[in-house]
Amino acid sequence: MLSLCICGTAITSQYLAERYKVNTPMLQSFINYCLLFLIYTVMLAFQPGSDNLLEILRRKWWKYILLGLADVEANYLIVRAYQYTTLTSVQLLDCFGIPVLMALSWFILYARYRVIHFIAVSVCLLGVGTMVGADILAGREDNSGSDVLIGDILVLLGASLYAVSNVCEEYIVKKLSRQEFLGMVGLFGTIISGIQLLIVEYKDIASIHWDWKIALLFVAFALCMFCLYTFMPLVIKVTSATSVNLGILTADLYSLFFGLFLFDYKFSGLYILSFTVIMVGFSLYCSTPTRTVEPTGSSVPVTSIGIDNLGLKLEENLPETHSVAL
Repeated sequence: MLSLCICGTAITSQYLAERYKVNTPMLQSFINYCLLFLIYTVMLAFQPGSDNLLEILRRKWWKYILLGLADVEANYLIVRAYQYTTLTSVQLLDCFGIPVLMALSWFILYARYRVIHFIAVSVCLLGVGTMVGADILAGREDNSGSDVLIGDILVLLGASLYAVSNVCEEYIVKKLSRQEFLGMVGLFGTIISGIQLLIVEYKDIASIHWDWKIALLFVAFALCMFCLYTFMPLVIKVTSATSVNLGILTADLYSLFFGLFLFDYKFSGLYILSFTVIMVGFSLYCSTPTRTVEPTGSSVPVTSIGIDNLGLKLEENLPETHSVAL
C-alpha cells in the first residue's frame, strides 16, 4: 500500500511535468506538510500534559527543526536530481539509503542484524539492478541529463537524508508517539518548505496556467503523499524502517505498470523478474528476527527482542529475576 502511494506521487508528478510543464516539487510537498499541520499539529495542540505541542516545543524544538529540515530537503533533492541525471542513476543511487539506514539503525537504534539480513538486502538490490537493466532494454534511458555528476551527488545526499529521517521516525513512533512525529514534521515541514518555495519556485508557480485538471493532479499528489506519511509510521512501528524501505522498492514497478497504459512504456519480462527478486529478498529479511540491544553501559537489562515477520511485531519478554531477602 505504501508503494502504491509512492506510485501515485510519481504518476501525478510525471503528468504535471510532461503534459502541463509544471515542475514545482516544493509546492507539492508544501501542500502535504500543510495537511499534516492542519490535522496532526492541531491535534498535538489539544493534547494534555507532556504530549502538548507547547511542551514538546519547549523541550525539543531544535531537534524537530533538524528533522523537518532533513525530511524537506530529502524530498527536494531527489526530485531535483531528475533535472541533471538519468532515471537509471536515480533508481540505482537511491538504494544507497538502505545501507546508510542500516548503519544508522545499528549505532542509534542498537539494531543487530544477522547474515541472512545482509543477504536479503543484497537480493533486493539485485532486483533493482534487474529493473534498471529492463529500463535500458525497453528504451526508457533516453535522457542523459545536463550534468550527471551533480545529479548523482544530489541523489546520494537525498537518499542519506531519507535514511536520517526514517531512523528518527522509527525512534519517535516506537519510543514516543506517531502523533508527535507527524505533528512536528507537519509544523516545521510547512515552515521550511514554505520559505524554500518562495525562494526557489516563485517564478515557476507564477507561470502555472491553472485549470481543474492541474488542480486535480495537485490534490491527487497531496492525498497520496499524505496517506504515505500517515501510514508509514504505523508500518514502521510494527516492523522497522529498514524492512519498510526494502518493501517500497516495488514502487518503481507499480509506476511502470501504470506507465504502460498512461505513458506508452514498453514492457519487458525482466520487470516481472525484478519484482519477484525484490519480493523474495523482502520476504527473506522479514522471516528472520532482528535483535535490539541496550546501549553499552546501560544498567537496564534487555527486555525485548524485536521480530520483523511480515508486518507483525512480536516481543519476547525475558523472565524477570527476583532476589529474595533472607
